[in-house]
Amino acid sequence: MADLKLFSIKGEVKELPSKQVTLEKELQKLLEENMQTFFGVTFLKSEYKITNGRMDSIGIDENNCPVIFEYKRSVNENVINQGLFYLDWLLDHKADFKLLVMEVLGKEKADEIDWSMPCVICIANDFTKFDEHAVNQMQRNIKLVRYRKFGDDLIALEHLNAPHVQPVPVDSVTLPAKKSVYKEKDFKQYFAEAGEKNQNLFYSIKEYILSLGDDISENQLKLYVAFKKAKNVVCVEVYQMSILLHLKLNPDTVDLVPGFIEDVRTKGHWGTGDLRIFIKSVEDFEKAKHLIDRAYNEN
Repeated sequence: MADLKLFSIKGEVKELPSKQVTLEKELQKLLEENMQTFFGVTFLKSEYKITNGRMDSIGIDENNCPVIFEYKRSVNENVINQGLFYLDWLLDHKADFKLLVMEVLGKEKADEIDWSMPCVICIANDFTKFDEHAVNQMQRNIKLVRYRKFGDDLIALEHLNAPHVQPVPVDSVTLPAKKSVYKEKDFKQYFAEAGEKNQNLFYSIKEYILSLGDDISENQLKLYVAFKKAKNVVCVEVYQMSILLHLKLNPDTVDLVPGFIEDVRTKGHWGTGDLRIFIKSVEDFEKAKHLIDRAYNEN
């Protein structure tokens, strides 16, 4: 696997040597304290005890999905299988996770947990080509992140894969009262009712977003599809009248157009992103592409 190289270009250009050391407790603490910045995940608990072990770190992401972090401290440690075990355990003990979220973030946040796309993030000095191949074969939402330390004040996190997996089946959709206008439907139901025109338009949008880079993945959640790198880039909802895109862009940097491009910082909506775009035709999609590009490049 190619190594990541970092250079200082202030004055004389020189390469900064990287450190491949055993993952220290201090690094785990750094990642936990800055989980939102690094991964868009709200940290919940360290060393989360379960029946047959303990998860290194656990949190909840911006889509309200559970996220398990496992750190590979030695070459022989199999964090992928370990993470897969913890993921299955969590899916069988949803009430335990809900209680944890309730204790840390409150009942409202606990009621919004989305179980359709839970994730395991494995972090290590390095992974082998067999690790990446194994994850791709599993068809589970497991992400491999390689870290490098440069000196005492620089760290690089390299996301090695972007899993494309089907969402975990959800028994029922219980929506918060404040969003009851959407009734009790999920993304698949809305998509089925959207009609062939908007379904094909969604496929075109999806293909375009995924073509922007190998580091972006599709996450189909209960009520929308999130296209994300480390964090969400674009969230998409499909309806009969239009397709809604929520982009992670500052609306102050965009020319707003009523009924087409809107600032939704003060409006409740599914997914993340402060800029909403209404897509009703191929022409609308073409006009929106430069904003999709910006969202990808700036996040």
